[in-house]
Amino acid sequence: MLDFTATYTDLYQLSMAQVYFKQGHKNDIAVFDYFFRKNPFKGGYAIFAGLQDVLKIIDELKFSDEDIEYLKTQDFDREFLDYLKGFKFNGNIYSVREGDVVFPTRPVLQVEASIVEAQIIETLLLNFLNFQTLIATKANRIRLVAGERTLLDFGLRRAQGAGGYYASRAAVVGGFNGTSNVLAGRDFDIPVSGTMAHSFIQSYDDEISAFRDFAEGRPKNCVLLVDTYDTLKSGVPNAIKVAKEMEERGQKLLAIRLDSGDLAYLAKESRKMLDEAGLDYVKIAASNQLDEFVIKSLLEQEAPIDIFGVGTNLVIGSPDGALDGVYKLTFSAEKPRIKISESIIKITLPHKKQVYRVRNENGEAIGADAVALAEEERPERMFHPFEPFKSMELTGLKLEKLLQPVMQDGEIKMEFKSLTEIADYSKKRISELPTEYKRFNNPHIYKIGISQNLKEERDRLVSSFKK
Repeated sequence: MLDFTATYTDLYQLSMAQVYFKQGHKNDIAVFDYFFRKNPFKGGYAIFAGLQDVLKIIDELKFSDEDIEYLKTQDFDREFLDYLKGFKFNGNIYSVREGDVVFPTRPVLQVEASIVEAQIIETLLLNFLNFQTLIATKANRIRLVAGERTLLDFGLRRAQGAGGYYASRAAVVGGFNGTSNVLAGRDFDIPVSGTMAHSFIQSYDDEISAFRDFAEGRPKNCVLLVDTYDTLKSGVPNAIKVAKEMEERGQKLLAIRLDSGDLAYLAKESRKMLDEAGLDYVKIAASNQLDEFVIKSLLEQEAPIDIFGVGTNLVIGSPDGALDGVYKLTFSAEKPRIKISESIIKITLPHKKQVYRVRNENGEAIGADAVALAEEERPERMFHPFEPFKSMELTGLKLEKLLQPVMQDGEIKMEFKSLTEIADYSKKRISELPTEYKRFNNPHIYKIGISQNLKEERDRLVSSFKK
C-alpha cells in the first residue's frame, strides 16, 4: 500500500478544524454520512469498494514532523499545530460491507467522531471510496456482459498516475480475474498477466524469431501478439508454427492476442486456423479500447474470444470519470443537522441512521432499501424521500441491517477479507439483485425510502429554517 500522512487532505479541512479547536469545539461529537446522489454510467446500481484501504490508512493516520513544519508556513496557529502532533482518529465508523451493491441517496458509510477528527478524514475517505466504487462498478458492468470469460485489467499505462494502483484492486472487487499491474499484484495478491508489445516484435528482423524467443523465455502462460504486420497471413500462421514447436518440447501456447482491426472477424478466422492446426486449446485474447458495450457487441456477433484485456475505459471510469459521492454533516453538538437546498434532492437526512435491505418472506431482495433513525426498533413503512405521497408497507417483510461497526474508538473491529473473498461476496450480492436493475439501458429505479420518524424529523428541521 502507498504511504499517506494526514496532509492528504484539502486546506479547508484544516482551516475549519483550527476554528473548531480555537473555539473550544474540538471534542464536539459529530456524525457524517457518506453517500452518492446518482448511479454511475446511467446504470441501476454501484459496487462499494475501497473500505479496507480507507480503514488501514485511518488507523495509522498522523501528521509527520515534515507535515507540521510545512503547515507552519501556511499560517496555522502554533497551539493548533501542537494538537495535530498527537492527532489520531478515535471515532467510530459504520459501513456496509465492501463489495455490496449500493444505491443513491442512502448512507453507505457513517462516521461518528469528534468534529475535528471527522473533518480531517473527509477528503481521504471521499478520494478512496469514490474512485474505487466507480471502478468496481465499471468492472462489474463488464463482467455482466462477459459471462465467465477471463477479464484482465490492462489499464496502468493509461491511468491517472497512482490511481492505476487502486484501480487494479477495485477491478477485482467488481469481478475481474487479473491485472498487468505487477505492484498491485504483489500488494493485493492479484494474479498478474501480460503478453508482449508490438515494439518487441518490431525489434526483430522477422516476426517468427520474435515469437520463438519469447516462447523460449516465457513458456508458461505464453501469449503471442499476432497483429503487428498481418494478422491472418503472418501473425496467426507464425503463432501456429511456434505452438507446434512448443508441443514438441512438452509445452503449450496459452493464447494469441488481437489488438487491432475487426476483432469479431479476425477472432473467427483465427479460431478456424487454430482448430484446423489441432490447436483448439489455444485461447484468443482481445484488447484495444474495450468496454462493456464493445464486448457486448463482439459477443452478439459470436466472436470466439476467451480473454478480454480492458484498459483505458476501465481504469478511468469512462465515460463518467468520477462518482459524485459526498460527505454531509447530520448531527453535531447534541443536535441534528440538515442542509437545505432549493433542489429537494440535495436536502440531507439528519441524525445517526441505519439502513435496511428489504427482503420478502423467503429472504429474497425485492429492490428496496429503507433508511431509519438508528434508535428505531424497526420501521413499518417507508416513504419516498422526495415524493411524500409514495410509500411502501414493510410489515411482514424481512429487514437486513446494512450499516455495521467497522471501527470503534479508533480501533478496527471488522475482520479483513482477502480480495478474492470480497469479490465472491460482491458476486453473490449482485446475483441477488433483480435483473431489471442490471439493464444497461433504462434500468429500473431501485426504491429508497425513509421511515416515518426520519421523515418527520427532516420535515421539522426544514420548517424551522424556513420560518
